Amino acid sequence: MFKYLKNDLPASIVVFFVALPLCLGIALASGAPLFSGLIAGIIGGIVVGSLSGSNIGVSGPAAGLAAIVLTAIGALGGYENFLVAVVIGGAIQLLLGFLRAGIIGYYFPSSVIKGMLTGIGIIIILKQIPHFFGMDEDPQGDFAFLQIDGENTLTELLKAINALISGNISIGATTIAIMAMFILLLWSNVLVKKGKIFQLVQGPLVAVVVGIIFYILTKEGSLSIAESHLVSVPVPEDFNTFLGQFSFPNFSAITRMDVWITGFTIAIVASLETLLCVEATDKLDPHKNVTPTNRELLAQGTGNIISGFIGGLPITQVIVRSSANIQSGGRTKMSAIIHGFFLLISVILIPKLLNMIPLSVLAAVLFIVGFKLAKPSTFKTMFSLGWKQWVPFIVTVLGIVFIDLLWGIGLGLAVGITVILIKSFQNSHFLHKEGEDVDDGKIKMTLAEEVTFFNKGAILKELDNLPPDSFLELDVSKTRYLDNDIIEILEDFAFKAKERNIDIKLVSERGIVENPDSYIEFFKLNKLK
Repeated sequence: MFKYLKNDLPASIVVFFVALPLCLGIALASGAPLFSGLIAGIIGGIVVGSLSGSNIGVSGPAAGLAAIVLTAIGALGGYENFLVAVVIGGAIQLLLGFLRAGIIGYYFPSSVIKGMLTGIGIIIILKQIPHFFGMDEDPQGDFAFLQIDGENTLTELLKAINALISGNISIGATTIAIMAMFILLLWSNVLVKKGKIFQLVQGPLVAVVVGIIFYILTKEGSLSIAESHLVSVPVPEDFNTFLGQFSFPNFSAITRMDVWITGFTIAIVASLETLLCVEATDKLDPHKNVTPTNRELLAQGTGNIISGFIGGLPITQVIVRSSANIQSGGRTKMSAIIHGFFLLISVILIPKLLNMIPLSVLAAVLFIVGFKLAKPSTFKTMFSLGWKQWVPFIVTVLGIVFIDLLWGIGLGLAVGITVILIKSFQNSHFLHKEGEDVDDGKIKMTLAEEVTFFNKGAILKELDNLPPDSFLELDVSKTRYLDNDIIEILEDFAFKAKERNIDIKLVSERGIVENPDSYIEFFKLNKLK
């Protein structure tokens, strides 16, 4: 686990700076104590990171649960009663993990997952533009279209544009944001290629340090930045005051039905968000690791029980922090664990220093993260795959941007299922596997006439269970339709097969191909998509 510390340590610093404002912002958006967001971030990093089977996933408080938390705190009569529901939710997640419910994660269509990534990227960009100019009062981490400050994403954006045109923006916040953006682009596009020191010391760290120096030097001048647009970590007077920030569940409320209903709601929503994020991060992972989903539910359940016991918000695996980890070169779970320790140590030792970080600098960091999630080329690629991929993708994107994450996923999934049901009605065949000769290591797998994302879990399991140094004959001679999700699995398997010394023979109506480099090009040629 320490083998890639040179990759994980720099990545953990970037994740720390991304996580810090989001933990605070989500707590504020949830109507919970600010410290509760930090508790969830710390537990999500250290505890969940240690127990999870994901190499690059990062857990913490989730924006998708903010509305549920805000409503539940008021309905249950206080934060301590709500914490009981968080503990119950964690226990239910443990049960789901033991019941192996994590297999649900394999049945989300690729088009919806990519739509989720793109939609989150777009919403990050739109939400950061006002912060970039130092004029948004909505907290970082409020990713819903309807904001808690009474505005929505578009009206807030229009206000920022009007302020920019009329010159009513914060000059100081905008200046340091532009400087930070320049540092980030220079670092990632030029300096990182010049030497290992620029890989070890990440651009976001330099941008934050420059931001703090800028704030100190311009504190009294025309470029000063208002305290409302700085990070706002609670500053305890002493260690006893620090300990006093922890809250504990009121277990006398455990017999109330509304507490149990809230606990079930947290468990289901948090588990779905986690499984979606697991699928998305595995897809982003350049090393094509496969996260064990049942173990992830066990890790998340444990994290939520502990978080609820000491006053933290509900935890899920979250795509913003996970994608920042991947983009920064994180290789193992150590990056998530270290970022949790950074959160813990910093809120104890240097909260005043953290409160000198301009939010506009962190907006620049998040802007880069968002752009990498929502590259224009993604739209072109999805459109080229045909309407069966494009429609669920674009519906998911629009749902996330104009409603919220869960609605976007739900709408995209509904459209994706409708498309598959149409295709399944036309042809009801499914995956089947022919006999295998264990003695000589030869295995034959024959795909049915039509293979959809419903078959994704079975195919992925079969391919992952193939022994090293074996021979696979993959027969698609009878296949007439192959879903894009299955092609992506085969693409990823081709990468891993070389590492495991597995030879592949692909049999089709047009002939035989030995160890194909690209399944996508092959299936395009055979018109199976």
